[in-house]
Amino acid sequence: MWNRGAENFIGCDTPYDEAKTVIFGAPFDSTASYRPGARFGSRAIRAESYGIETYSPYLDRDLTDIAVFDGGELELCIGDAGIALAQIEDCAEEILREGKRPVMLGGEHLVTLGALRALARRSPDLHIIHFDAHADLRDEYLGAKLSHATVMRRAWELLGDGRIHQFGIRSGERDEFAFAAAHTALRKFGFGGLTETVKALKDKSVYFTFDLDVLDPSIFPGTGTPEAGGVDFSALLAAILTIAPLNIVGLDMVELAPSLDHSGVSTAVACKLLREILLAIG
Repeated sequence: MWNRGAENFIGCDTPYDEAKTVIFGAPFDSTASYRPGARFGSRAIRAESYGIETYSPYLDRDLTDIAVFDGGELELCIGDAGIALAQIEDCAEEILREGKRPVMLGGEHLVTLGALRALARRSPDLHIIHFDAHADLRDEYLGAKLSHATVMRRAWELLGDGRIHQFGIRSGERDEFAFAAAHTALRKFGFGGLTETVKALKDKSVYFTFDLDVLDPSIFPGTGTPEAGGVDFSALLAAILTIAPLNIVGLDMVELAPSLDHSGVSTAVACKLLREILLAIG
């Protein structure tokens, strides 16, 4: 199943049988609505991770002290979103069956749906914490039900009302915000209310889905649909540390398009955030 290349994310070289957490890449961006390129995000994160240390001065922890296996890239059907999602679902299901936690690197945001389908079967109390610039609550996008613009609507169809908690949202159609008012807990622009949400979810299983475009494009320009007015690195890191004590049964980080930022800064930011996430939940 695993398609490991020459590189893994720095410090994440625990053998699979011994690992508690499993990283895998989902290189799919066929429904990108503006600028493609996110299919190369997970590969870039691995390659550029050697520009950072395994040690985090924020947390005083080191990746070499936790058990993480990096399984490399899935070989996905780029031309068919339904097939690609089924492949992701199968991968997540295998990881869960082995009693391990899946950490998926996108790819565009639609890839979240594949992992969620596997998690929802196993965790009837599953909630989603969603950091993003976009609501992603459209029922369809240009006639397509499967799109990175519809992924949270499809997630709602899986889980129902009151299970999706959205933060940092600053873009969407009027109908999306109306839908959110009736069916999800959506906080605009930042992380207000996150502490209260964490308290409410302390006994629940949580899937954390993290679209990197929640960051302001002045910090993170390498993404397909940049939106001005985003959060800064420190605010995002604080939010990640706030949710870390929850029972996070799976997570993803999506929408890095490395070719859209020739400076490499966006990939460097993604690498550092992944390190902090792994250490915070590990």
